[in-house]
Amino acid sequence: MNKDQLLLKEAQKVLKQNDRGDWTVPAGDLYPHQWLWDSCFIAIGLRHLDIQRAQTELTSLLRGQWSNGMLPNIIFSDGREFHRDRELWRSYVNPYAPDNVATSGITQPPMLAEAVLRVGEKLKNPQRRSWYQSVFVELVRYHEWLYNERDPHKEGLILLLHPYESGLDNSPPWISELRKHSMPWWVVAVERLRLDSFVNLVRHDTRHIPPGQRMSNIEAMAYWAAIRRLRRKAYNSEALLPRSLFAVQDLAFNCILIRANSCLKEISQIIGRELPAELVQKIETTEKALEQLWDDTTGQYYSRSFVSHKLIEEPTVATLLPLYAGKISKARAEHLAGLLKRRKWFATNWPVPSVPLCSSYFDPIKYWQGPTWVNTNWLIIEGLKNYGFDQEAAALRQKTLDLVAKNGMNPVRGKKSAISADSHITNRTSSGMNEYFNPINGHPVGAPNFSWTAALTIDLLKQP
Repeated sequence: MNKDQLLLKEAQKVLKQNDRGDWTVPAGDLYPHQWLWDSCFIAIGLRHLDIQRAQTELTSLLRGQWSNGMLPNIIFSDGREFHRDRELWRSYVNPYAPDNVATSGITQPPMLAEAVLRVGEKLKNPQRRSWYQSVFVELVRYHEWLYNERDPHKEGLILLLHPYESGLDNSPPWISELRKHSMPWWVVAVERLRLDSFVNLVRHDTRHIPPGQRMSNIEAMAYWAAIRRLRRKAYNSEALLPRSLFAVQDLAFNCILIRANSCLKEISQIIGRELPAELVQKIETTEKALEQLWDDTTGQYYSRSFVSHKLIEEPTVATLLPLYAGKISKARAEHLAGLLKRRKWFATNWPVPSVPLCSSYFDPIKYWQGPTWVNTNWLIIEGLKNYGFDQEAAALRQKTLDLVAKNGMNPVRGKKSAISADSHITNRTSSGMNEYFNPINGHPVGAPNFSWTAALTIDLLKQP
């Protein structure tokens, strides 16, 4: 059995381990529910193994769709042990929430149309059209909700009300906005008195992963406070926006939306169903509006504060995602591709980090503030291919597979983590399919046996 076959076998094992019947958890005890964009990435990998199971992964997301079209970022598992998770969000306070399942009250990057399209590519024509028909209405309703609820000024850019909606939870633009505008007074007091270490007693994630690899306790408290505010307003965008100090037109989210809109249009053409004229107009507006997030001085795309309408000039991997959107000029695309080769930027030993080395936030093991993630590298690979950078895409694909294989073939089994001083946490039997990786030395960090790492490894292995 060669290296690729071994890697494929390990990836399959992770997905089987995390399979819960109709859907897949991201990673065992740490993430015991279904997440929106996780399941989309998982289905993209599963389509190579079991097409029906890939379809079920995506249709299971629709059981959580709200009657107004919103797709929540989390659908909670049943069971008394998850009561606290469900009560944190209390989706039932909103009249549009489903009655028979508990969800969060916010969304996540709209990867669903891409995943639906990719799964359909594995089906023969009659089955493909039937598959697209079966989810078309729900897809349209979700895209309409995004524009109706999250583009109040009809600018074409969707705004987010919580960092969790970005998928890149504690990335620098969100932390910057949090500290400028929306840090609760009691969180500031806890920080000044240096009492934040006590938060680890109630945090779920740091029981499984060393605290240095997660967002800080101060960030976690502020994010929790933001959830409480959303809940008090029953997740009503109209009620939240007039006094919101924490609303961002997130670059990564809007790039993924542009790609999702293109996928939705392709699906509609294949099945011969027209999209609503108003939605088509809004889609065109978004493609043009992306250029409002470009800064000539620094030569980068940024997220933008919805409140001040100023760019949040904190560089992240998101500045490369207009490649994935596929609607920028060739000249801009060449410039962004060039950033991948620049030292002190994204030219690290291992695949593209979540924050460039030149950022003051850069930390090679801290969640979305430096580590390499397979999903963002997958998006960049697809973006490079959009513009004909096939050699660069192939090189990044191989580098990403080499990273996973490096840790899968020589995992640290049952020993204390080599990069953690936390004696109470051990690196459990690992497949190398970790949640994220150190971009400098390639060491695995975050949760072991992570589903989207496994699924996208399968997809990368299956690419020609």
